[in-house]
Amino acid sequence: MLLLALDTATPAVTVALHDGEAVIASSSQVDARRHGELLLPAVDRVLAEAGLALDAVTGVVVGTGPGPYTGLRVGLMTADTFGLALGVPVHGVCTLDGLAYATDLDGPFVVATDARRKEVYWARYANSRTRVTDPAVDRPADLTDQVAGLPAVGAGALLYPDTFPSVHEPEHVSAAALASLAAERLAAGVELPAPRPLYLRRPDAQVPKNYKVVTPK
Repeated sequence: MLLLALDTATPAVTVALHDGEAVIASSSQVDARRHGELLLPAVDRVLAEAGLALDAVTGVVVGTGPGPYTGLRVGLMTADTFGLALGVPVHGVCTLDGLAYATDLDGPFVVATDARRKEVYWARYANSRTRVTDPAVDRPADLTDQVAGLPAVGAGALLYPDTFPSVHEPEHVSAAALASLAAERLAAGVELPAPRPLYLRRPDAQVPKNYKVVTPK
């Protein structure tokens, strides 16, 4: 097994290689505006670090969000392209699950990432491997009753200390955690979901109302 994992659902552009036993190379950069520019060089970098060629990859793992439309689709389209070119399966993993997997918290907690518009993408977890609510997008002030008393993980939680007063590492998702979680589930015979994006809300771009047709009849 050689899994190539990547995620662009958050400001982190992150890539890792996992050989079925452990992560053998990884790269992460935080830059919310350069996902498309940074992702492929990061893939080249981890392959070079591991001394392997792309055609050695046997599967691709990609973070499915939730995340903003523009950033999220960079990782998903790149993963699909690698899968088609190499003829290997592409597995989806919820980005919030990757953040949860990387924490050292034992009991229930919340993962929250920045959804912009003064909102967060979030979910509750029983432990680092078990999500107990579907991913959602909400204003932090509306979550007070649902997250009261729970520690939190993620950059979204750091932005709203009134709602999330106890915040723990990690701040951003890592492809190393995604790859390790995927490898663990695959080894246990768990079928991973298809790489379908969790946008959770409509994109900002819309067709204007009263659109004027200018093509000839």
